[in-house]
Amino acid sequence: MVRGRKILLGVTGSISAYKAVYLVRLLVQEGAQVKVIMTPSATGFVSPTTFATLSKNPVLIDLLQNEKTGEWVNHVELGAWADLFIIAPASANTLGKMVYGIADNLLLTTWLSAKCPVMVAPAMDHDMYHHFSTQNNLKTLNEKGVAIIDPGKGELASGLIGDGRLAEPEAILEKISAFFLHNSFEGKFIGKQVLVTAGPTFEELDPVRFIGNHSTGKMGYALATALANAGANVTLISGPSQLEKPANVKLEKVVSANDMLTAVQKHYASTHVVIMAAAVADYRPVNRADQKIKKAGQSMSLELEKTTDILKQLGATKTSQFLVGFALETNNELEHAKQKLEAKNLDMIVLNSLQDQGAGFGHDTNKVTIITKHNKIASFELNTKAQTAHHILNAIAQNI
Repeated sequence: MVRGRKILLGVTGSISAYKAVYLVRLLVQEGAQVKVIMTPSATGFVSPTTFATLSKNPVLIDLLQNEKTGEWVNHVELGAWADLFIIAPASANTLGKMVYGIADNLLLTTWLSAKCPVMVAPAMDHDMYHHFSTQNNLKTLNEKGVAIIDPGKGELASGLIGDGRLAEPEAILEKISAFFLHNSFEGKFIGKQVLVTAGPTFEELDPVRFIGNHSTGKMGYALATALANAGANVTLISGPSQLEKPANVKLEKVVSANDMLTAVQKHYASTHVVIMAAAVADYRPVNRADQKIKKAGQSMSLELEKTTDILKQLGATKTSQFLVGFALETNNELEHAKQKLEAKNLDMIVLNSLQDQGAGFGHDTNKVTIITKHNKIASFELNTKAQTAHHILNAIAQNI
């Protein structure tokens, strides 16, 4: 989510400035363009050369770059260049100056002229963080639109245990990614009730055996994660999967197709967007044995019956919901997907093919074609499932 983004990182005088080094490294690895502004006191903790090497850009410290020639840094241009200005670590001193408009260094003059969104990640000792002046300053900044990345709790430089540790670089990167994801869909998912299904269903033959498929749930879980980051209220109904519950998502576990039908019906009426990414079994045994079926003879016959077509039923009872289905095909892919889109009264369908290497069950990547009910077709190259989720959500946002 940060690839190609222009990020201005402000580093203030704090022992935790070393963590900002790792943050720059992570941002650059993710494809962001990074420029670093340091306060003069910050240079006492980390060398500007370190940031310059990792960011591949000169580090900016003073307004006046060359006293003899009068060369200076245009802080207005810096503020206009950035897609995001994040100050990490943000010391108590800098937070106070930001509130009162004190501009005694390059970082603060840039803050006063910044046109882009601003985040701060406070870092200080426990008592300083909880002092009423610091808390009032944070509250004021937040009320004026500055995003606050809460500090962590643990051992501090003073030797105390408490709040005030700079958030870990990975956590800050996650917040930055969530910010860009949140804004990339024009806020379309904020506060929306969204239902996502994921994984396989298992249809039992007996207490030991079942009919299932190879779905891992990775695509559905990636969609649920992206939606939660975009501000949606997400319910994820998952068949058997070994994946961890996504953060800020309500997870309901099911096993059979009938279980999934019951769970989906419970939420359907109050849902704005429904994404049916689960690989639901089409058939189940007519009779389930109460005891393990013993081997008898050289062959065995199973009588199967159709499960309820959940997606078709949702399409038939749809009111205002935006309904998205998935189609995994092996031949005549586009034709079959279009037929499914129309027959099941969907608003959009996501097609992938088992013929595409790296797509389908079990992979961390996917290659999809998105088709809307207005017959708009968009095809994408092989991407991670997280990137694929972004493409799918972007298509939904354009149509809701």
